[in-house]
Amino acid sequence: MTSISPERRSAATTRREQPEAPGMPAMSEGEESTETRRVLDAVRRNPRLTLPWTVVVTGLTLAGILLTMNQVFFWNIGGLAVLTNAFLYLLIACFIPIVFIMWPARGARSAPTAGEDAAPGVPWYDVLVLAVFLACCLWFAYHGVDIQEYGWEFVAPTTATVLSFVLWGIVLEALRRAAGWIVAVLALAFSLYPMVADVIPMGLLQGISYDLPTIAQIHVMGAESILGLPLQTAGSILVGFLLFGVVLQHTGGAGFFHGLSMALFGRYRGGSAKVTVASSAAMGMMSGSAVSNVLTTGPMTIPAMKRSGFSARMAGGIEATASSGGSITPPIMGTAAFLMVSFVGVPYTEVLIAATIPAVLYFLGIFLQIDGYAAQQGLTGTPRERLPRLGASLLAGWPYLGALALLTVLLFTSGSESQVPFWVVGVLLAIAVVTPGLRFGPQEWLAMVLDVGRTLGQIIAIIAGVGLFLGGLSATGVALSLSRDLVAVVGDNLLLILIASALVCFILGMGLTISAAYVFLAIVMVPAVTALGVDPIAAHLFVIYWASVSYITPPVGLAAFAAAGIARSSPMATCISAMKLGAVKYVVPFGFVLNPALVAQAGFGDVALALLAGLVAVYALACAIGGWLVGVEAHVSVPLRVLLGAGGFLLFLSGSIWALVGLAVVAGVVGVAWAGRGRQEDDTPQDAAAEAAAEGAR
Repeated sequence: MTSISPERRSAATTRREQPEAPGMPAMSEGEESTETRRVLDAVRRNPRLTLPWTVVVTGLTLAGILLTMNQVFFWNIGGLAVLTNAFLYLLIACFIPIVFIMWPARGARSAPTAGEDAAPGVPWYDVLVLAVFLACCLWFAYHGVDIQEYGWEFVAPTTATVLSFVLWGIVLEALRRAAGWIVAVLALAFSLYPMVADVIPMGLLQGISYDLPTIAQIHVMGAESILGLPLQTAGSILVGFLLFGVVLQHTGGAGFFHGLSMALFGRYRGGSAKVTVASSAAMGMMSGSAVSNVLTTGPMTIPAMKRSGFSARMAGGIEATASSGGSITPPIMGTAAFLMVSFVGVPYTEVLIAATIPAVLYFLGIFLQIDGYAAQQGLTGTPRERLPRLGASLLAGWPYLGALALLTVLLFTSGSESQVPFWVVGVLLAIAVVTPGLRFGPQEWLAMVLDVGRTLGQIIAIIAGVGLFLGGLSATGVALSLSRDLVAVVGDNLLLILIASALVCFILGMGLTISAAYVFLAIVMVPAVTALGVDPIAAHLFVIYWASVSYITPPVGLAAFAAAGIARSSPMATCISAMKLGAVKYVVPFGFVLNPALVAQAGFGDVALALLAGLVAVYALACAIGGWLVGVEAHVSVPLRVLLGAGGFLLFLSGSIWALVGLAVVAGVVGVAWAGRGRQEDDTPQDAAAEAAAEGAR
């Protein structure tokens, strides 16, 4: 165990970080138009989005938002109250056609900006599909009352049954284009599962069976499949919050949070990476998508980190890890968090509070590892004079901070959390229009509406398709019995079922979106976990955390692979770096399942104690993984790193004797490291320089 003095570390290849651009006000015109340029460039590269089809997408998007607002605010335009099932049919009629307009039939997942169509515009077969889909949805919406009153879910007219097959197939195709073949094939398999549920050889999976026409009716006209809890949640809550996230970006929020991050962290060692973590976390909070966040912010942040001395694989790993944290970061979070509201049956504010401490611990772990890496490589920060001024950044960015504050306050004080994001969006748009230094003309409006349509179209298509998982398992009765049978298999061994749940979450997360994996596991695994006495909110968050780790974990690691492409580093090496940086994400879920105080499911004293213990635990884990004891400024030998990691894990069990043991172990390692700071070998400077040079070359 050795330490490097500031003087010697300076001699060992100290690098001065360069900011990506000279400091400038957060609301400058260049920053504000970044999102507009990105969207309009994508439109220009997409041969399908000709002027007429751009008008169609804009019209569908605005119609979907107005429809949702009519339902959320109880306007009842024309004096007619829209039934829930009719509203959901109209909702998918507005947004799913956008998928068939923007995503081609082949190469759909690569990008919605290129496809197989040589001629501009939408090909005739996609026009036919979306026209038929619109007609089906409108027909079902018109007969919404009949569907409910006469039980068409099980006994329906011939026309309704035929149209059910048509709508079922089109939803599967929309799911394939929006989420890929794996999700679509699994959704098809689960939707057909009721046909063979009574002949499955495994008693664990046996259930009630149905004929094919009845299955089609259940999926399309029932309340537990396409129109199930996921789509109901999307219509009541998710549309508004996704709209808020996109509007926040397009009115200058992305540029502001990046500038604020530079003002806060740029001058410290490893500052460019710390700026990346803060800005990517804010961006991910707005977008909710790890991969799109990497592709949006990565071209800006990764080169800045490489110029400041971070290796290519480390720069890519930092961006991927930070971006994947957006889906767990309050107050917006990702799609799965909103779906959790319906499954758990609690207000979104309770989910927001529960997710706060784990998110803080996750990003603290990344910051500490970056700080340790910078210390070992001799990286210093950016000179203060080259950074934006904190006061000026805060003053220029008051609309964005005010919007987040207003959103949070209204969530806790208003009577309807589904209305809150629309009010805040209205405030943001009003500020954008009247602010003199902010350009928000017709181009900006068009780019924003197209981005809203693309985002909501993809999410609604995924959620409607994922409902087929729920429908197949619910119709057979397996959803109710499977968790009971799982508990019977493992007995009362909580740790065993948690490990099994984590593995299943990870495996499903490799092929499914987080929301798809969450819906499936919320039905199958969560009831089994809660049956063993685990707090429901902790159990659901456990699934969300472990479903999202696949974005930074081999062999898939989509976010890490995307970052590696930008960083020009080895994808697998970048994945390994991202795993190390995000290690807290693997451990914290076990911590808050075993200690619900970490998700605020306890009294104030217990929550405060759990937070303090969690902070020390993350410090210990981060230092153990990075091999550098932050604060003590010393290397940690491998045996002490093992002890430090074990002590950190035990600290998550705050309130028990094991937590005291963990604290004693961590304190002992820190004491030993502090006492050994002065003992250094004579060749430490040369070794440090050689290691730094080798790392920089990699």
